[in-house]
Amino acid sequence: MIASIPLLIIPFVLFNMGLLGLFGSGDVYSGALFTLSMMSGGQWTMTLGDLMVVGALVLLFVEIVKATRTSNASVIDHLLSAIVFIAFLIEFLLVRGASTSLFFILTVIALIDLLAGFSVSIRSAGRDVSFN
Repeated sequence: MIASIPLLIIPFVLFNMGLLGLFGSGDVYSGALFTLSMMSGGQWTMTLGDLMVVGALVLLFVEIVKATRTSNASVIDHLLSAIVFIAFLIEFLLVRGASTSLFFILTVIALIDLLAGFSVSIRSAGRDVSFN
């Protein structure tokens, strides 16, 4: 049952922890984590928000791989993914601190997780049907 928990709840909780000021005051997601000098002479800066998007994309990949399993738990997976997306959407629309590009991108990632989960399940269920 633990495997049914949508992993995209992690960036949702982390964003809200930062919104509540648990990581410090101000906009904690735009502060630079590190800066690298590139061979071209340019500077590449990684922010906490950028790192959160990369982490969410990795979790999206894991969620899509989880969607390929065919079991009774897949219905629960889809239901929980829908709830996570709805939570993202409601917060984006109603919470002032969540009206950022970072949170919008996380919301789109949650939508892609929901749609990909349904698509993969429908596709794999079609292959599981066999006729004598």
